[in-house]
Amino acid sequence: MSPNMLRPDLAADHLAGEAPTRDLCCSSSAVVGARVRQLRQERHLSIRTLAAKCGVSANTISLIENEHTSPSVHTLQLLARGLGISLVSFFESEKAEPALVYQKQGQRSLTRFMYGHLMQLGEGLPPLGAEPILVTLEPGRAQGADIRHVGREFLFCLEGRLTCVVKRKEYLLSPGDSLLFDATLPHHWANPHPEPCRLLALFCQMDAQDHPAERHLGY
Repeated sequence: MSPNMLRPDLAADHLAGEAPTRDLCCSSSAVVGARVRQLRQERHLSIRTLAAKCGVSANTISLIENEHTSPSVHTLQLLARGLGISLVSFFESEKAEPALVYQKQGQRSLTRFMYGHLMQLGEGLPPLGAEPILVTLEPGRAQGADIRHVGREFLFCLEGRLTCVVKRKEYLLSPGDSLLFDATLPHHWANPHPEPCRLLALFCQMDAQDHPAERHLGY
């Protein structure tokens, strides 16, 4: 018989020493999951978009964010690369949220999709229920089926021409024209014209879990 079995006090000390380790693991997993979600939402990325950028499955990212699994170091490295941060950023204490972000030309990340590219103009600020993007649509390309989403949508044409269909009514936007509408109405964009179109799009009062830009552009 082990001597420790004759010493209930030692056995109790041994068990007491294990509990903090388990608690620390659970706590670390919770902290990392919350940080992954925070960093992803700050960049206005859906889980699916982040998965495509970093090579980690959307299901795994969801499990991490909801604290159902603890990520390996390799997985964290891939996530860090996709988010554009260092590995230690996952474990840093939460910092005060910035109230102002100043970006010079060339500092914004470019996201390409099937028929153009976009730049996120709201990077650096926490999700505020609004998402501004700068979009370039290649000529002769249509979006396809109508979509609907919570909130309002504002479009401002900068260059070229944009065709926007809202509730089966077609609106042609030329440079300087704008359109504001309830985004729960069926709508879609298109550029059937011979020149590229550049526009500013702002999604307002949106659901923080929704990503209308991704649904519009399929990136």
